[in-house]
Amino acid sequence: MTTHVDNSLSPHGGTLVERVRPLTGIRDVAGLPTIEVREQIVHECVNIAYGFFSPLTGFMGSADVAAVSATMRLASGYVWPIPIVLDVAQAELENAGVSVGDTVLLTHLGNPLATLDVSEIFAVDLTEMARQVYTTTDPDHPGVQRTLGYADRFVAGDITLVCEPVISPPFDRFWRTPVQLRAELAAAGWQRAVAHQTRNVPHSGHEYLMKGAFMEARADGVLVSAVIGEKKEGDYIDEAIVLAHENLRTHGFFRYGIHRTTALLWDMRYAGPREAVFHALVRKNLGCTHHMFGRDHAGVGDYYGRYAAHEIFDELPDLGIRSVLTLEWWYCPTCGGVAYEGICGHPDTKQDLAGRLIRSIISGGTEPAPQTLRAETLALVRQCAEEYGFGSPFVTEQYLTERTPVLTVPAAA
Repeated sequence: MTTHVDNSLSPHGGTLVERVRPLTGIRDVAGLPTIEVREQIVHECVNIAYGFFSPLTGFMGSADVAAVSATMRLASGYVWPIPIVLDVAQAELENAGVSVGDTVLLTHLGNPLATLDVSEIFAVDLTEMARQVYTTTDPDHPGVQRTLGYADRFVAGDITLVCEPVISPPFDRFWRTPVQLRAELAAAGWQRAVAHQTRNVPHSGHEYLMKGAFMEARADGVLVSAVIGEKKEGDYIDEAIVLAHENLRTHGFFRYGIHRTTALLWDMRYAGPREAVFHALVRKNLGCTHHMFGRDHAGVGDYYGRYAAHEIFDELPDLGIRSVLTLEWWYCPTCGGVAYEGICGHPDTKQDLAGRLIRSIISGGTEPAPQTLRAETLALVRQCAEEYGFGSPFVTEQYLTERTPVLTVPAAA
């Protein structure tokens, strides 16, 4: 394995990957064997092709999967913490006549999406892969559940996007490719940009997390990078997440010019510290210089330590994006406002700003304490519930089946 590589380069690997070549007509791909892919794989193709996942140029082969799972390194030596794979059943490959060396057309809902130059077809011990990546094989862990549900073969190879997706409103206002976003940040004069990873509606703890990181990093701006992807019942609806974060700037809680909201197509693995590293690398590719990490970043349940996402960076080389590590922000009735764990001396009377309290407020069961949840945020989220969530700000079965898709793959001419 080559290990002497410079992981500090921005974008990761030193070159921003771009693999987009739109079809001139359906005849360009006529006769190619086809594989129909699910929405998650659509997201992966888009992220690879536009460079979100630089230096990846396609789906990983066996050497990269083994190295990433065991050591958080690609075979080339570059740090990469989570396998990016295309799983396909052996029977499906046989029915489509797919072999190593073929160029395959990946389709979504029957429409051409990308071509894949097949370099390898292989199998992996999924249980061992889950153990290495998630440090557990408990099927209750959503990442383990995903891994154990993979089909029995992985197909590796470079991909080329042949049909660019159409992003639906309101997400089209927030989605930018790395090339586009880097240009916008440069035009705005953001030489130091600190990223905020989120999949939640912002409460005051999030707001102060961002403000604290902004000051600690001496940043020119905060980039909210909202994860838009696979949802389960009870999650916040995607529309409420992006619009509520934008709403903070609209109402002046962040000065115009130092805060912007973007959307990232990513289906969370809940890999805790490994996913923290992944988030840092993707946001580096977006042009960020810093990334904030609070408690339980990208974790789930009790699988990872409270600040495991802080500790993992001590094991890694310079990644070219600095971590801004923060403790917990909570509401303290004694202090009379939002307080910081590293300062406040009233931990016995604190009110946790996460979880049940905020959800109860949004659902109308609890009146917000001062500075717990902005009234402007609450109003916006309830508006989103009516406009996008079929009456609920949280994902329901109806939302999953009837919502407007985040993206569509248009039919080729």
